[in-house]
Amino acid sequence: MQAGMFYAFASYALWGLFPLYFKALQDIPPVDIVMHRMFWSFLFLMIVLACRKQWAWIVPVLRKPRVIIGFAASALLLATNWTTYVWAVNNNHIVDSSLGYFISPLVSVTLGFIFLRERPRAIQWLSIALAFSAVLWLTWQAGHPPWISLALGASFGGYGLMRKTASLGALPGLVLETALVLPLTVAYLGFSSLHGQNSFMAASTASQWLLVAAGPITSIPLLLFAAGARRIPLSLLGLLQYITPTLQLLLGVWLYGEPLNGDTLIGFSIIWGALILYSAESLWQAWPSIRSRPAAGA
Repeated sequence: MQAGMFYAFASYALWGLFPLYFKALQDIPPVDIVMHRMFWSFLFLMIVLACRKQWAWIVPVLRKPRVIIGFAASALLLATNWTTYVWAVNNNHIVDSSLGYFISPLVSVTLGFIFLRERPRAIQWLSIALAFSAVLWLTWQAGHPPWISLALGASFGGYGLMRKTASLGALPGLVLETALVLPLTVAYLGFSSLHGQNSFMAASTASQWLLVAAGPITSIPLLLFAAGARRIPLSLLGLLQYITPTLQLLLGVWLYGEPLNGDTLIGFSIIWGALILYSAESLWQAWPSIRSRPAAGA
């Protein structure tokens, strides 16, 4: 249990510090960052697979077109989420991106109701209604919907839905996703090189090393998350996930000086209220099983 909490906390904390990494790559276009992130992640994950000798899943998966199509869809959602997030960070929208990850749990509940026929409880419906009212408030105040937040919340929630219904674990699934995107990645990087637009070659040495480091920087939090998810209850995992957007919000406001005016703070407060209700109700429902875990382990 303690190891699981450490793994989960570490993964969420690392994700919350991602703005520091992407801010250091402001001289690289967001799409190029995502392409390098996919490319170096694939290479890093292949090294991990080789060390673990975890190859047995590959041949069976290649014989299942539906599995490949499903992971192609999740790879597209992941690429959309990454591109939106990198663009938001490097265009001074870290606060907006944090809102997207605050609302993503409630997006997941809604998608579970629509696609998996899950039945949210009354408090969960109230949380969803409060989140929806917060989006309406922010839309009215800004004169347009919070597109960055909605895109991040929807793409991350959709990605979670695809992975929840997938037949592969975290490591094989991520390898397959990056492998499916690899031809597009190589084609894009090759096309950029042929037309003299290779941002990697034009970047500073520090930026080049940071791009190469995208492989472990992307993959290690995912592997820590998978290790933590297997060891602690889902309700506790859900509470810890708010570490990521909280750190992002603090970095955006205090380190990078992004504005958080009164109207925006009202919208955030409504979202926080919805999340408190949702988390408290989920913890209440799961508390008997959480208390019984130490006894079961003993």
